[in-house]
Amino acid sequence: MTHILVTGSSRGIGAAIADALTAPDVTVIRHGTASGIAADFADPAAPARLWDAAFAQSGGRIDVLINNAGVFDANPIDRDDSDWADGWARTMQINLTAAAALCRLAVRHWRSAARGGRIINIASRAAHRGDSPDHWHYAASKAGMVAMTKTIARGYARDGILAFAICPGFTMTGMADDYLASRGGDKLLADIPLGRVAEPAEVAAAARFCALEAPPSMTGAVLDVNGASYVR
Repeated sequence: MTHILVTGSSRGIGAAIADALTAPDVTVIRHGTASGIAADFADPAAPARLWDAAFAQSGGRIDVLINNAGVFDANPIDRDDSDWADGWARTMQINLTAAAALCRLAVRHWRSAARGGRIINIASRAAHRGDSPDHWHYAASKAGMVAMTKTIARGYARDGILAFAICPGFTMTGMADDYLASRGGDKLLADIPLGRVAEPAEVAAAARFCALEAPPSMTGAVLDVNGASYVR
């Protein structure tokens, strides 16, 4: 039995990932306010509480960690200084620092048990090409997630610990719907050669592959799911 912890699994990409992983030999432990174990990642202590609860629920074994939880809040540069700093800090805490805390707990668990595991971090196209002027912090948090993934892959491959990052472009979730509307909708879609945004199930298919099927030599890979709107 493979035990997989998926953060931010109440809706959107996270829910699609949890659904895609459903199988007789897989146990999915969900995190989220609408379903699963509740944990507010704005609280620095929340990742450890989530890990402990998931560990107990799984019977003391987690084999795969999928960090999907995140926020996409605008933070214009003309806000009050303290408000801008607070907005930056909140996004970094939820998107990057909480994921890092869970990665640390997972790596320590696998090393102490002398067995491998897999980490899949859901980053963003913004990690490579940036984002809007109101979303410096979001792009920075996702770039940090990619760098963290590569560092884990390089540092712990010999322990059988594998790490992958997935970088979706716009995906048909509530966050993307609002952003597309604010940025002109059809005009923004013109920047996507495929002619449409990704479906959550497409991102979920990539996550499932990394979690269950990707060969070990792929560790450190960053997979793009963006309709060729950014190619490397």
